[in-house]
Amino acid sequence: MDKKRVIVYVDGYNFYYGLKHGGSTWKRLYWLDIVKFFERMMLPDQELVEVNYYSACPLDDQQAADNQDVLFSANKLNPKFKLHLGRYKKKKFKCQNCGYKIKTYEEKESDVRVATGMLVDMFSQRCDITIVVSADSDMIPSVEIIKSFNPTHPVHAFIPPNQKSFALVSKCDTIVWLSRYKARFVQSMLPDEVLLENGYVLRRPENWR
Repeated sequence: MDKKRVIVYVDGYNFYYGLKHGGSTWKRLYWLDIVKFFERMMLPDQELVEVNYYSACPLDDQQAADNQDVLFSANKLNPKFKLHLGRYKKKKFKCQNCGYKIKTYEEKESDVRVATGMLVDMFSQRCDITIVVSADSDMIPSVEIIKSFNPTHPVHAFIPPNQKSFALVSKCDTIVWLSRYKARFVQSMLPDEVLLENGYVLRRPENWR
């Protein structure tokens, strides 16, 4: 029997902050072989087609941007890893009480890119199972469209570590809480040094050890 084709869609911002908010033991797991991890999450009758990872480059932290670039470069060696970069938009907030202004950044485009990718792949029959890795309720409309068009198409929610989303949970067929699979994260780490095809060596960032 042919295996069921699975495509994974990772809300990178949500996934990263899930690891970050888990304390030092989870933050060490940033250096992740992302495809290998999700391959370990497949059932015997499933085959991972690709992992679509949606993120944006930090604007106000060069070290974080460099670390992110190294991680993505290492993962792009696997052809199943597909990176989709959005952007950050600068925003300013003013306290209504004291008038103090705060500058911050808002990630743009990622939610729309995730939703578009899920719908295009389902409509073009590129996968038999959709997995969305997020705790963001903004994913709900695309899940609803998939289920309204094809009620038998399974949509599973993999909730990032240390995150919760009861609204999204209620719309998906099954829920996987990734906090329960820390051992698989540990088993899916990249080697400390990754050799690129051009001979350049990528090294695990020191603050991720």
